[in-house]
Amino acid sequence: MIAIYKDNQIDSFLERFESRRQDIPQDIRDRVTGILKTVRERGDAALSEWTQKFDDVTIPSADLRVSDKEIENAVQNISPEIMEILRESANNIRRFHEKGKQVSWIDWIDEETLLGQRVTPLERVGIYVPGGRAVYPSSLMMAVVPAQAAGVQKIIVVSPPDKSGKIHGSILAAAQILGISQIFKAGGAQAIGALAFGIKSIPRVDKIVGPGNIYVAEAKRQVYGLVDIDMIAGPSEVVVLADSSANPDYTAADLLAQAEHDPLASAICVTDNESLAKQVQKAVLTQAGALRRSKIFETSLQTWGGILVTRTWKEAVTLINRLAAEHLGLHVAQPWEILGQIRNAGAIFLGHYSPETVGDYWAGPNHVLPTNQTARFASPLGTQDFQKTSSIIQYSKLSLKKDAEKIMTFANMEGFDGHANAVKQRII
Repeated sequence: MIAIYKDNQIDSFLERFESRRQDIPQDIRDRVTGILKTVRERGDAALSEWTQKFDDVTIPSADLRVSDKEIENAVQNISPEIMEILRESANNIRRFHEKGKQVSWIDWIDEETLLGQRVTPLERVGIYVPGGRAVYPSSLMMAVVPAQAAGVQKIIVVSPPDKSGKIHGSILAAAQILGISQIFKAGGAQAIGALAFGIKSIPRVDKIVGPGNIYVAEAKRQVYGLVDIDMIAGPSEVVVLADSSANPDYTAADLLAQAEHDPLASAICVTDNESLAKQVQKAVLTQAGALRRSKIFETSLQTWGGILVTRTWKEAVTLINRLAAEHLGLHVAQPWEILGQIRNAGAIFLGHYSPETVGDYWAGPNHVLPTNQTARFASPLGTQDFQKTSSIIQYSKLSLKKDAEKIMTFANMEGFDGHANAVKQRII
């Protein structure tokens, strides 16, 4: 089910792994362009047509927004235990993200010169909550809570309806806990278009966040610039760095937890211990037989998974930084000693008792993470992603006169005498 790779085999595996980053096929790009065009031109009518085509359900424009009654019914059908778990998870997420809030600052350079930065929240944010193979109230919370922590006042949620025209009750329950009431039954590229352009039923937003399928990802890419987006998320991935102290059952469990997401998901173990690699391989096969999503993780592990056995520990750590994993598990005896050597990872789970699952649902850090090796330059979704900054500059006449000649010389050097004149007029 999951193969072991050594020496030159590792290079071949890496080439295949990195091929997951290939461009979205042109036919999908063209189709998304067409969908967005119709939504921009025909608004609600186009959205309804695409919803009928892709979700096999007809929803009149007047019923696109989830009613208060629908939310109340959903909450009544969720057990008190689940409601309490959702509340506690939301509180954990909020506690973490409130610490990431940027604040405005002002600095007097001298008595005549003031510089600063004003931080303001975005006004209106759109949250995409995917449907499909699983239900994701956690994705709703991971997007909404940092936006609220940043001070965003208007949050609009879109999510694809099921064939009965409803959004899953757990998503609506999570929304109710968070105080979100603008929820619309719309998914796919058409929902991204509605958020980006604004239609009669769904207001235009300033930023769109949240994961989705390849059509959603491409739609976000195409509307970027008209609105901001969080990232172009690819298939999910986990890498586990394991030394001789690692428990093969724990390592196998973490690999399977990631592989069950999607046939394109990648689950990789990196170790310098061949004996451990064989134990992990055996444990994966044993545990897989007791899990429900066997067809998904079979494809995932066979195609994109692997146990990579390096010759030295130094090579293993180098390989970790090359992989730049979305999720990185440090199944090692001294994780804090290794942490300083890690440069590229979305979320890092230290030690044998920090499974990726606690990050997905409970601990508080965001599970919207950079994928496809983009952790080389990108960060998890956070409160700061829902804030923007404005620079503040104030010069007195005295401070302007002090630096005027240098500023005018700089402007003239670039050939902009109009810029120089804007200073000259104030000091003559």
